[in-house]
Amino acid sequence: MDSDLAIRLLTDMLLSAAKMSAPILLATLVVGLIISIIQVATQIQEMTLTFVPKLIVVLVVCLGLGSWMLSVAMELSTRLFELAGTL
Repeated sequence: MDSDLAIRLLTDMLLSAAKMSAPILLATLVVGLIISIIQVATQIQEMTLTFVPKLIVVLVVCLGLGSWMLSVAMELSTRLFELAGTL
C-alpha cells in the first residue's frame, strides 16, 4: 500500500463520517439555537429544557435517516474489504 492509497482511504473515511454525522449535528444545532432564543426571551434557565428536546430530535433523525446512514457505512466498508482483497 502506497501513501496515495492510504490518503485516499483516509479521505473516504472522513467524508463518510461527515456525511453520516451532519444531519444529527445540524438538527441539534437548530434545536439548541431555538431553545436558547426561547430561554433568553422567557428567562427560564432549566437544564433539562435544552437536553430533552435535543435528545428527542436525535432519536427522530436517527429513526428517519438511519437506513441512509447505514447504507453509507456499508458502502464504505464494502469498498474497504474489496480493496483489502486486492492488496
